[in-house]
Amino acid sequence: METHPYVKLAIQAVRHFLAEGKPLACPSPIPDGMDRQSGAFVSIKKKKNLELRGCIGTVTPNQDNLANEIIHNAVSAATRDPRFKAITSNELKSLQFSVDVLTPLEPIDSADQLNPQRYGLSVKYKGMQGILLPDLEGIDTVQRQIDLCLKKGNIPKNAPYEMHRFEVERYH
Repeated sequence: METHPYVKLAIQAVRHFLAEGKPLACPSPIPDGMDRQSGAFVSIKKKKNLELRGCIGTVTPNQDNLANEIIHNAVSAATRDPRFKAITSNELKSLQFSVDVLTPLEPIDSADQLNPQRYGLSVKYKGMQGILLPDLEGIDTVQRQIDLCLKKGNIPKNAPYEMHRFEVERYH
């Protein structure tokens, strides 16, 4: 299966950062489809058992284009995910990358508007936020999705939190 250009860019960004200690420059010209702004997540897993090795992203764009969003988030997923030690150059061959490009956040007022296979979830309360991508293994009910988002954001279950859903295009 051919690796998608978004994923190739994520891998190239991590490889460059680990070798040079500085971010990869944005490709010029910007490749097709990467000139728009969008939130994006980069997930890194071990090929052997698909165990998560790093995942960081943005639900709303922080960069001037998707290429820079992918570059920034790929390096962060590889080196700044607080749950894991930074990835080393020696590990790269044993890892697989995916890139999720997000649709804009859509406010919702009811759990009835969620489907954990289709929609990701962002829960916000007083500056705290929990985010969960859609279609994740082990998250098969809306209640489990909400509970995990609240836990990730350290938000009390009875707080008057806001919910937003989003969809993703996942690239491997």
